[in-house]
Amino acid sequence: MSTTTSTPPPQSPTPSASPSASPSTSTGRFMSSRATVAAVLLGLTLAPFLLGPYAVATLSRILVFALLALSVNLLTGLTGLPTLGQSAYFGVGAYTAAVVAKNLTDIGPLQLLLAAGVSALVAVPTGWLAVRARGVVFLMLTLAIGEIVYSAAVNWKSVTGGTDGISGVPPVVPLPGTPALELDGLVYFYVLAVFLLLFAAVTRLGSTPFALALRGIRDNEPRMKAIGYPTRRYALTVYCGAAALAGAAGSLWVSVQRFVSPGDAGFEIAALALLAVVIGGTGSMWGACAAAALIWLTRDYLGNLEAVAGRGPLLLGLLFVIAVYTLPRGLAGVRLPHRPSRKRTA
Repeated sequence: MSTTTSTPPPQSPTPSASPSASPSTSTGRFMSSRATVAAVLLGLTLAPFLLGPYAVATLSRILVFALLALSVNLLTGLTGLPTLGQSAYFGVGAYTAAVVAKNLTDIGPLQLLLAAGVSALVAVPTGWLAVRARGVVFLMLTLAIGEIVYSAAVNWKSVTGGTDGISGVPPVVPLPGTPALELDGLVYFYVLAVFLLLFAAVTRLGSTPFALALRGIRDNEPRMKAIGYPTRRYALTVYCGAAALAGAAGSLWVSVQRFVSPGDAGFEIAALALLAVVIGGTGSMWGACAAAALIWLTRDYLGNLEAVAGRGPLLLGLLFVIAVYTLPRGLAGVRLPHRPSRKRTA
Protein backbone atom coordinates (compact mmCIF):
# COMPACT_ATOMS: atom_id res chain seq x y z
CA MET A 1 0.00 0.00 0.00
CA SER A 2 1.61 3.22 -1.17
CA THR A 3 1.01 6.73 0.03
CA THR A 4 1.30 9.87 -2.06
CA THR A 5 2.14 13.32 -0.92
CA SER A 6 0.89 16.38 -2.70
CA THR A 7 3.33 19.13 -3.57
CA PRO A 8 2.34 22.40 -1.95
CA PRO A 9 1.67 25.42 -4.19
CA PRO A 10 4.71 27.54 -4.95
CA GLN A 11 5.43 30.14 -2.37
CA SER A 12 6.54 33.61 -3.24
CA PRO A 13 10.27 34.01 -2.71
CA THR A 14 11.25 35.89 0.39
CA PRO A 15 13.60 38.70 -0.54
CA SER A 16 16.87 38.55 1.26
CA ALA A 17 18.32 41.68 2.67
CA SER A 18 21.34 42.96 0.84
CA PRO A 19 24.41 43.17 3.06
CA SER A 20 25.19 46.60 1.68
CA ALA A 21 21.72 48.01 2.34
CA SER A 22 21.19 49.84 5.57
CA PRO A 23 17.91 50.78 7.26
CA SER A 24 18.57 54.45 6.59
CA THR A 25 19.10 53.75 2.86
CA SER A 26 15.85 51.79 2.63
CA THR A 27 13.98 54.49 4.50
CA GLY A 28 15.43 57.15 2.23
CA ARG A 29 14.35 55.30 -0.91
CA PHE A 30 10.88 54.73 0.52
CA MET A 31 10.49 58.41 1.36
CA SER A 32 11.86 59.35 -2.06
CA SER A 33 9.27 57.15 -3.80
CA ARG A 34 6.47 58.60 -1.70
CA ALA A 35 7.66 62.10 -2.54
CA THR A 36 7.70 61.22 -6.25
CA VAL A 37 4.15 59.86 -6.11
CA ALA A 38 2.96 62.94 -4.22
CA ALA A 39 4.63 65.23 -6.78
CA VAL A 40 3.02 63.38 -9.70
CA LEU A 41 -0.43 63.50 -8.07
CA LEU A 42 -0.02 67.19 -7.32
CA GLY A 43 1.02 67.89 -10.90
CA LEU A 44 -1.93 65.95 -12.31
CA THR A 45 -4.32 67.78 -9.98
CA LEU A 46 -3.01 71.24 -10.81
CA ALA A 47 -2.70 70.64 -14.57
CA PRO A 48 -6.10 72.13 -15.56
CA PHE A 49 -5.24 75.34 -13.69
CA LEU A 50 -1.84 75.71 -15.38
CA LEU A 51 -2.40 74.47 -18.93
CA GLY A 52 -4.59 75.45 -21.84
CA PRO A 53 -7.67 73.53 -23.04
CA TYR A 54 -5.78 71.60 -25.76
CA ALA A 55 -3.07 70.48 -23.34
CA VAL A 56 -5.69 69.42 -20.77
CA ALA A 57 -7.57 67.41 -23.41
CA THR A 58 -4.27 65.79 -24.42
CA LEU A 59 -3.64 64.82 -20.79
CA SER A 60 -7.09 63.20 -20.66
CA ARG A 61 -6.26 61.13 -23.75
CA ILE A 62 -2.92 60.13 -22.23
CA LEU A 63 -4.66 58.86 -19.09
CA VAL A 64 -7.09 56.83 -21.22
CA PHE A 65 -4.23 55.38 -23.27
CA ALA A 66 -2.36 54.57 -20.05
CA LEU A 67 -5.33 52.47 -18.89
CA LEU A 68 -5.24 50.60 -22.19
CA ALA A 69 -1.50 50.00 -21.69
CA LEU A 70 -2.26 48.66 -18.19
CA SER A 71 -4.68 46.14 -19.69
CA VAL A 72 -1.98 44.98 -22.09
CA ASN A 73 0.48 44.75 -19.20
CA LEU A 74 -1.85 42.42 -17.31
CA LEU A 75 -1.51 39.94 -20.15
CA THR A 76 1.99 40.59 -21.49
CA GLY A 77 3.87 41.57 -18.36
CA LEU A 78 2.06 39.67 -15.63
CA THR A 79 1.02 36.50 -17.48
CA GLY A 80 3.50 36.34 -20.34
CA LEU A 81 0.88 36.54 -23.10
CA PRO A 82 1.92 39.19 -25.66
CA THR A 83 -1.20 40.60 -27.30
CA LEU A 84 -2.07 42.74 -30.29
CA GLY A 85 -5.81 42.52 -29.73
CA GLN A 86 -6.60 44.87 -26.84
CA SER A 87 -7.78 47.56 -29.25
CA ALA A 88 -10.68 45.22 -30.05
CA TYR A 89 -12.04 45.41 -26.50
CA PHE A 90 -11.14 49.09 -26.32
CA GLY A 91 -13.31 49.60 -29.41
CA VAL A 92 -16.14 47.43 -28.04
CA GLY A 93 -16.16 49.49 -24.86
CA ALA A 94 -16.08 52.77 -26.77
CA TYR A 95 -18.96 51.82 -29.07
CA THR A 96 -20.96 50.46 -26.13
CA ALA A 97 -20.51 53.70 -24.19
CA ALA A 98 -21.45 55.79 -27.24
CA VAL A 99 -24.62 53.79 -27.91
CA VAL A 100 -25.60 53.88 -24.23
CA ALA A 101 -24.94 57.63 -24.01
CA LYS A 102 -27.09 58.39 -27.05
CA ASN A 103 -29.95 55.99 -26.36
CA LEU A 104 -30.03 55.10 -22.67
CA THR A 105 -28.26 57.35 -20.17
CA ASP A 106 -25.58 60.03 -20.03
CA ILE A 107 -24.38 59.01 -16.54
CA GLY A 108 -20.68 58.23 -16.85
CA PRO A 109 -20.30 55.43 -14.25
CA LEU A 110 -23.16 53.48 -15.85
CA GLN A 111 -21.55 53.85 -19.26
CA LEU A 112 -18.27 52.72 -17.76
CA LEU A 113 -19.72 49.60 -16.12
CA LEU A 114 -21.71 48.59 -19.20
CA ALA A 115 -18.71 49.12 -21.47
CA ALA A 116 -16.48 47.02 -19.21
CA GLY A 117 -19.14 44.31 -18.90
CA VAL A 118 -19.79 44.02 -22.64
CA SER A 119 -16.07 43.92 -23.38
CA ALA A 120 -15.60 41.14 -20.83
CA LEU A 121 -18.51 39.18 -22.35
CA VAL A 122 -17.00 39.51 -25.82
CA ALA A 123 -13.69 38.32 -24.38
CA VAL A 124 -15.16 35.06 -23.04
CA PRO A 125 -15.53 33.24 -26.40
CA THR A 126 -12.60 34.97 -28.08
CA GLY A 127 -10.39 34.44 -25.05
CA TRP A 128 -11.41 30.79 -24.76
CA LEU A 129 -9.94 30.34 -28.23
CA ALA A 130 -6.87 32.53 -27.71
CA VAL A 131 -5.63 31.17 -24.36
CA ARG A 132 -5.35 27.67 -25.80
CA ALA A 133 -2.21 28.89 -27.56
CA ARG A 134 1.01 30.48 -26.42
CA GLY A 135 3.81 32.57 -27.87
CA VAL A 136 3.60 33.69 -31.47
CA VAL A 137 0.39 31.73 -32.09
CA PHE A 138 -1.34 33.61 -29.26
CA LEU A 139 -0.03 36.91 -30.65
CA MET A 140 -1.41 36.11 -34.12
CA LEU A 141 -4.77 35.00 -32.72
CA THR A 142 -5.18 38.27 -30.81
CA LEU A 143 -4.21 40.18 -33.96
CA ALA A 144 -6.91 38.29 -35.88
CA ILE A 145 -9.48 39.07 -33.15
CA GLY A 146 -8.61 42.75 -33.43
CA GLU A 147 -9.02 42.71 -37.20
CA ILE A 148 -12.40 40.94 -36.89
CA VAL A 149 -13.69 43.60 -34.49
CA TYR A 150 -12.33 46.36 -36.73
CA SER A 151 -14.13 44.84 -39.75
CA ALA A 152 -17.34 44.58 -37.71
CA ALA A 153 -17.05 48.26 -36.76
CA VAL A 154 -16.70 49.19 -40.44
CA ASN A 155 -19.49 46.99 -41.81
CA TRP A 156 -22.11 46.96 -39.02
CA LYS A 157 -23.38 50.37 -40.07
CA SER A 158 -26.75 50.17 -38.32
CA VAL A 159 -24.99 50.13 -34.94
CA THR A 160 -21.53 51.61 -35.47
CA GLY A 161 -22.22 54.10 -38.25
CA GLY A 162 -19.61 52.45 -40.45
CA THR A 163 -16.61 54.52 -41.42
CA ASP A 164 -18.43 57.67 -40.27
CA GLY A 165 -18.46 56.43 -36.69
CA ILE A 166 -20.79 57.71 -33.98
CA SER A 167 -20.76 61.44 -33.39
CA GLY A 168 -22.85 63.80 -31.31
CA VAL A 169 -22.34 61.86 -28.08
CA PRO A 170 -23.79 63.95 -25.21
CA PRO A 171 -21.39 65.20 -22.52
CA VAL A 172 -20.88 62.85 -19.62
CA VAL A 173 -22.66 63.30 -16.29
CA PRO A 174 -20.47 62.10 -13.38
CA LEU A 175 -23.31 61.39 -10.92
CA PRO A 176 -27.13 61.50 -11.07
CA GLY A 177 -28.40 65.01 -10.45
CA THR A 178 -25.10 66.72 -11.29
CA PRO A 179 -24.58 68.93 -14.36
CA ALA A 180 -22.99 67.58 -17.51
CA LEU A 181 -19.24 68.04 -17.91
CA GLU A 182 -18.76 70.22 -20.97
CA LEU A 183 -15.48 71.94 -20.10
CA ASP A 184 -12.24 70.09 -20.86
CA GLY A 185 -10.98 70.64 -17.34
CA LEU A 186 -14.03 69.06 -15.73
CA VAL A 187 -13.89 66.07 -18.08
CA TYR A 188 -10.21 65.73 -17.18
CA PHE A 189 -10.99 65.52 -13.46
CA TYR A 190 -13.57 62.80 -14.16
CA VAL A 191 -11.05 60.82 -16.23
CA LEU A 192 -8.35 61.35 -13.60
CA ALA A 193 -10.60 60.07 -10.79
CA VAL A 194 -11.47 56.90 -12.73
CA PHE A 195 -7.84 56.41 -13.76
CA LEU A 196 -6.57 56.62 -10.17
CA LEU A 197 -9.26 54.23 -8.96
CA LEU A 198 -8.51 51.63 -11.64
CA PHE A 199 -4.74 52.06 -11.32
CA ALA A 200 -4.99 51.43 -7.57
CA ALA A 201 -7.11 48.32 -8.20
CA VAL A 202 -4.64 46.92 -10.75
CA THR A 203 -1.69 47.68 -8.47
CA ARG A 204 -3.45 45.95 -5.57
CA LEU A 205 -4.09 42.94 -7.80
CA GLY A 206 -0.34 42.61 -8.35
CA SER A 207 0.20 41.62 -4.70
CA THR A 208 -2.50 38.95 -4.49
CA PRO A 209 -2.05 35.13 -4.66
CA PHE A 210 -3.85 35.23 -8.02
CA ALA A 211 -1.11 37.47 -9.43
CA LEU A 212 1.55 35.13 -8.03
CA ALA A 213 -0.10 32.27 -9.89
CA LEU A 214 -0.09 34.32 -13.09
CA ARG A 215 3.63 34.99 -12.68
CA GLY A 216 4.12 31.27 -12.20
CA ILE A 217 2.33 30.64 -15.50
CA ARG A 218 4.56 33.22 -17.14
CA ASP A 219 7.78 31.75 -15.78
CA ASN A 220 7.09 28.00 -15.80
CA GLU A 221 3.65 26.92 -16.95
CA PRO A 222 4.44 23.15 -17.13
CA ARG A 223 5.39 23.15 -13.46
CA MET A 224 2.22 25.06 -12.53
CA LYS A 225 0.20 22.42 -14.36
CA ALA A 226 2.11 19.63 -12.65
CA ILE A 227 1.25 20.88 -9.18
CA GLY A 228 -2.43 21.20 -10.01
CA TYR A 229 -3.06 24.78 -11.12
CA PRO A 230 -5.71 25.13 -13.88
CA THR A 231 -3.49 27.42 -15.94
CA ARG A 232 -5.89 27.79 -18.84
CA ARG A 233 -8.66 28.92 -16.48
CA TYR A 234 -6.33 31.43 -14.86
CA ALA A 235 -5.29 32.74 -18.27
CA LEU A 236 -8.91 33.12 -19.40
CA THR A 237 -9.80 34.95 -16.19
CA VAL A 238 -7.03 37.52 -16.57
CA TYR A 239 -7.82 37.79 -20.29
CA CYS A 240 -11.43 38.76 -19.53
CA GLY A 241 -10.29 41.11 -16.75
CA ALA A 242 -7.88 42.84 -19.11
CA ALA A 243 -10.66 43.14 -21.68
CA ALA A 244 -12.93 44.76 -19.07
CA LEU A 245 -10.18 47.26 -18.23
CA ALA A 246 -9.71 48.04 -21.93
CA GLY A 247 -13.48 48.47 -22.28
CA ALA A 248 -13.52 50.93 -19.37
CA ALA A 249 -10.75 52.87 -21.11
CA GLY A 250 -12.89 52.91 -24.26
CA SER A 251 -15.77 54.40 -22.29
CA LEU A 252 -13.50 57.18 -21.01
CA TRP A 253 -12.29 57.75 -24.56
CA VAL A 254 -15.86 58.51 -25.63
CA SER A 255 -16.30 60.83 -22.64
CA VAL A 256 -13.28 62.81 -23.81
CA GLN A 257 -13.77 62.69 -27.60
CA ARG A 258 -17.58 62.45 -27.72
CA PHE A 259 -16.96 60.51 -30.91
CA VAL A 260 -15.86 56.99 -31.84
CA SER A 261 -14.80 55.51 -35.19
CA PRO A 262 -13.43 52.16 -36.43
CA GLY A 263 -9.91 53.55 -36.18
CA ASP A 264 -10.21 53.40 -32.39
CA ALA A 265 -10.39 49.60 -32.69
CA GLY A 266 -7.61 49.39 -35.28
CA PHE A 267 -4.18 47.80 -35.32
CA GLU A 268 -2.31 51.05 -34.68
CA ILE A 269 -3.84 51.50 -31.22
CA ALA A 270 -3.07 47.89 -30.29
CA ALA A 271 0.54 48.19 -31.48
CA LEU A 272 1.09 51.44 -29.58
CA ALA A 273 -0.29 49.90 -26.38
CA LEU A 274 2.06 46.91 -26.69
CA LEU A 275 4.93 49.31 -27.46
CA ALA A 276 4.14 51.21 -24.25
CA VAL A 277 4.49 48.01 -22.22
CA VAL A 278 7.82 47.16 -23.86
CA ILE A 279 9.29 50.65 -23.39
CA GLY A 280 7.89 50.98 -19.87
CA GLY A 281 9.33 47.66 -18.74
CA THR A 282 7.40 44.43 -18.96
CA GLY A 283 5.47 43.87 -15.74
CA SER A 284 5.77 47.43 -14.41
CA MET A 285 2.44 49.21 -13.97
CA TRP A 286 3.84 52.71 -13.52
CA GLY A 287 6.36 52.07 -16.30
CA ALA A 288 3.56 51.27 -18.75
CA CYS A 289 1.77 54.51 -17.82
CA ALA A 290 4.95 56.60 -18.17
CA ALA A 291 5.72 55.02 -21.54
CA ALA A 292 2.13 55.60 -22.67
CA ALA A 293 2.55 59.32 -21.96
CA LEU A 294 5.91 59.36 -23.76
CA ILE A 295 4.50 57.62 -26.83
CA TRP A 296 1.41 59.82 -27.01
CA LEU A 297 3.44 63.03 -26.70
CA THR A 298 5.91 61.80 -29.32
CA ARG A 299 3.16 60.97 -31.77
CA ASP A 300 0.74 63.85 -31.23
CA TYR A 301 3.03 66.67 -30.04
CA LEU A 302 6.53 66.18 -31.39
CA GLY A 303 5.13 64.63 -34.57
CA ASN A 304 3.15 67.80 -35.27
CA LEU A 305 6.03 70.24 -34.88
CA GLU A 306 6.84 72.17 -38.02
CA ALA A 307 10.36 70.74 -38.28
CA VAL A 308 9.14 67.11 -38.30
CA ALA A 309 5.53 67.52 -39.45
CA GLY A 310 4.06 64.25 -40.67
CA ARG A 311 6.93 62.15 -39.34
CA GLY A 312 5.33 60.94 -36.14
CA PRO A 313 5.72 57.22 -37.03
CA LEU A 314 9.41 57.79 -37.76
CA LEU A 315 9.87 59.40 -34.34
CA LEU A 316 8.10 56.47 -32.68
CA GLY A 317 10.41 54.06 -34.47
CA LEU A 318 13.47 55.98 -33.31
CA LEU A 319 12.07 56.08 -29.77
CA PHE A 320 11.65 52.31 -29.76
CA VAL A 321 15.18 51.69 -31.08
CA ILE A 322 16.70 54.06 -28.53
CA ALA A 323 14.71 52.48 -25.69
CA VAL A 324 15.76 48.95 -26.69
CA TYR A 325 19.47 49.82 -26.79
CA THR A 326 19.68 52.20 -23.84
CA LEU A 327 16.96 50.82 -21.54
CA PRO A 328 17.05 47.02 -21.78
CA ARG A 329 14.68 46.78 -18.77
CA GLY A 330 12.55 49.71 -19.87
CA LEU A 331 11.73 52.83 -17.91
CA ALA A 332 11.09 50.68 -14.84
CA GLY A 333 14.74 49.66 -14.86
CA VAL A 334 15.98 53.23 -14.47
CA ARG A 335 17.42 53.83 -11.02
CA LEU A 336 18.18 57.35 -9.92
CA PRO A 337 21.49 57.72 -8.11
CA HIS A 338 21.00 57.64 -4.37
CA ARG A 339 23.26 59.71 -2.20
CA PRO A 340 24.16 57.70 0.89
CA SER A 341 23.82 59.46 4.20
CA ARG A 342 27.05 60.19 6.00
CA LYS A 343 27.40 58.74 9.46
CA ARG A 344 28.83 60.94 12.12
CA THR A 345 31.83 59.56 13.92
CA ALA A 346 32.58 60.35 17.47
